[in-house]
Formats: sequence, structure tokens, C-alpha cells
Amino acid sequence: LPIPTLMVVDQDDAGITISGMKMLATSAAFCNDIWIGNLLPLAPDQVKQAVTCAIPCNVRGLTMWMRQPISLNAENQFDSPLTWNMDETDVLVMCDNVKVPWEKVFVMDDAILAREIYIKTPGHCYGNHQANVRFWSKMELITGLCSKVTKATGADQVPAVRETLGRIAALESTLSGMVHGQIEAAESWPEGYMTCNRRMMYAALNWCTENHSAIVDLLRELCGGGVFQMPASITVMHDKKLREDFEAYFQTPQMEAPDRMKLFKLAWDVVGSEFAGRQQQYEKFYAGASFIIRNHSFREAPWEHFDGVVDNLMSGYDIPEPKGARVAAE
Repeated sequence: LPIPTLMVVDQDDAGITISGMKMLATSAAFCNDIWIGNLLPLAPDQVKQAVTCAIPCNVRGLTMWMRQPISLNAENQFDSPLTWNMDETDVLVMCDNVKVPWEKVFVMDDAILAREIYIKTPGHCYGNHQANVRFWSKMELITGLCSKVTKATGADQVPAVRETLGRIAALESTLSGMVHGQIEAAESWPEGYMTCNRRMMYAALNWCTENHSAIVDLLRELCGGGVFQMPASITVMHDKKLREDFEAYFQTPQMEAPDRMKLFKLAWDVVGSEFAGRQQQYEKFYAGASFIIRNHSFREAPWEHFDGVVDNLMSGYDIPEPKGARVAAE
């Protein structure tokens, strides 16, 4: 069987030829070109895999293997508001002797440089700063949903519920502070340029991947069984008798039936739908497995400073004299 890893299989005066597969090209089906590279470290002898290049999506030999779009299951935007227009297609890219001209080749035959173009430049920092901001926007949505759901059920004044709302508000503010900190403590790096603070950015990245499931669970707990109480589809509003029953029995003192359903359908697309399941997996792994994300923080941490704090404290005391030695000397 062939080795599936994408690599350079040939080269000539016109450029290189690549074969193999790469994952994961999110939204590649909507792109003009695909960037191929190596964010993960390569072994020094993986020179043929150490290629960074760009290829057009209609190049001969390229095929894109896409999972089934989740949005196909959405009947309308009201019942599936996020699924309807926010599903990102995930694509596995397969190259079968794809020709790449030299002007589209950026790194080749250098396993170290293939990764360092991201971490020795601001590229990885800016890309993941944007990811932090994206997650923060998502946090604002979830925080707002927590508030709206409890108001819709009349539970917003219950002390235990207010405690949970306070917790989600604190979590949102924590991430807000980390995002602002990356800007306020920006680094003069590389020389002559300013970059978001890398340590704070990677710390926020780790925080997001660690906490997403727990954050969604807070909304899940506040929703309770409310997400299961709604009709299968808002098309009940198209039938006179069903509409009358729906508006009469699904309303509450706090909210009319269609508005309740609209709110809980949105909440369900965050906590329980197929779209929500994809988001759960995506938020854990889009930046890599946990050990990869934490290794970024390990790499950027000022370990000499931390060691120095310990050494400075320990330098202030020494082995004590034996008890009674001072008295005997006198």
C-alpha cells in the first residue's frame, strides 16, 4: 500500500509534483486556492514531506473528500438557525501527481523551516488571536442565551440560577480580559513590528479548548427539558387549528409561543443538534490535540525567570547552625 502522507514525488524546471493526502481543509469547497503546509513538527529526515505550497482547487489530480454537509438536514432557518448557514464543510485533500509551479512553492526539503515559518513569524500568533476573538464572540452568544432562556422560563430570579448566570458572565469576562491583554501587552517582535502577546494568546487558546464543553454544559443545564418541549417544526404555524393550539398551550407569562420556540431552537443548535456536536469536537481539536496546544505555552514560557524567582527566594536562607552551637561558642 502507498504511504498516504502528502510528499514531493518529483521535480523539474517547471516545479514540483506532490502526491498523498492532507487533513483538514475546512471550507476548502468554497475556496479558490488551498494552502498546504506543516503546523506539526516533522522529523529531520522527513524532507520529502516538508513542503509548503499553494494549489488551485481546480488543478488536475486534486480531489476533495468532504463529509456530509450538516446543513442538508436543516428544513428552514427558524428550526435550525445555526445549522442553516454556519456549517463549515470539512475536507480531506487528496493529491495524485499534482503539479505545483515553483512560484507557488514556499518551503521545500527543510523539515525545521516547514514549521518555523509559522512560529518564528507572527503568522501563527495572528491566526490564533483571531481564533480567540472568534471564541469570545461565541461566548457572548452563549452568555446571552443563558440569560434569555432563564428569563423565558421565569427562573432568572432564583438564587441558584443567578449563581450560574454569574459564573458564565465571569467566564466571558475572563476571556475578554485575555483577548484585551494580548493587545495591551503587545510584543515588539519581530524587530520593527508589533505582534499580539504570544504567551497570553496561547494561554487563551488553551483556556478555550479546555473550557468549551463546560461552558456549553452551563447552557444545557439552564435549558433543562425546555428544548424537548417544542414542536418538530415551526410549520405548525401554517395550519389554522395547530397554530391556535400552539399559541394557546406553548406560551408562558414571560413569552409568546413562537418567540419561545425560536429561542429554544437556537439554544438546541448550540447544545444538542448535529451542528452542536460538530462544534463540540471542533473546539477541542481545531488547534491540535491538547499536548500540542500546551507545548506552545511551554515553548513561550520564560522558564529562566520562573527558576530565578525560586533561586532568589532560596538564596535568602541557608543551612541553620546546630541548636546550642551559638551558646556554646559564647
